[in-house]
Amino acid sequence: MIPREILKKVQQIQIRTSHLVTTALAGEYVSVFKGHGMEFEDVREYQPGDEIKTIDWNVTARMGHPFIKRFVEERELTVMLLVDLSDSGSFGSVDQFKKEVAAEMCALLAFSAIKNNDKVGLITFTDKIEKFVPPKKGKKHVLRVIRELLYSEPDFDHPGCRHQTDIRVALEYLTKVAARRTVTFLVSDFLATGYEKSLRIANKRHDIIAITVTDPRETELSDSGFIEFEDSETGEILLVDTGDSKTRKSFKAMNRKREDDRKALFRSVNVDEINITTNESYVDPIMKFFRKREKRQ
Repeated sequence: MIPREILKKVQQIQIRTSHLVTTALAGEYVSVFKGHGMEFEDVREYQPGDEIKTIDWNVTARMGHPFIKRFVEERELTVMLLVDLSDSGSFGSVDQFKKEVAAEMCALLAFSAIKNNDKVGLITFTDKIEKFVPPKKGKKHVLRVIRELLYSEPDFDHPGCRHQTDIRVALEYLTKVAARRTVTFLVSDFLATGYEKSLRIANKRHDIIAITVTDPRETELSDSGFIEFEDSETGEILLVDTGDSKTRKSFKAMNRKREDDRKALFRSVNVDEINITTNESYVDPIMKFFRKREKRQ
């Protein structure tokens, strides 16, 4: 049974994100994510002014006078949320863990999708696939997706095991279960390697948008003396003298390089990125992305 506090949090997120969809994202989502083309509907007799290229020559030959094909916009989309549940998401130095911010942000995107009658699906992963919720429409389905994000815990293969990140596994699973093109939001802190080829292949079939969730303490150290750090995914413990300015500069430079490498990868495979931090609103970066993509289109 799902704990009462989880259900209460789902309700709070529903109220907050539903309001944001109505006030902040109204019209933005649908203007950016359009249908994937035109779908054949039926044929009708040719009328003066119709374009010659729309004539259905097979029907015309059969009926003895010209008919044209009629098309309608194929509007319905499938939105997939591909969410990293590895142990590094259980970190936060402000008010929320990275995984909690990710869950709220996914709720905002999901409610935006169903408001426009699109389907929403969910794939959660660590170094393996944890959960797959097939795409469906409707508010009830989105509430289930939010519950899964907040309540589901990765399966433990054995006591004390750690859950690391394998983005490659998640992308390869997406290509298997999603036969048609999707708009996929890949949500992770991207503290992983070895997924470049899979990302390139998946983005040819789907519209992949990377959402990077970070915490301020992951990019820059404060001067706090000796601190013992533990890698949440490997369990490795390291004693660091944060009072040493060279150590702080080295840490900042290392993370800047990792960020630059990630951005370079996304550019090389034509994947858009949204950057979210736990100490700032996630709404503004999403709005900025929507407007930037709309201008580009």
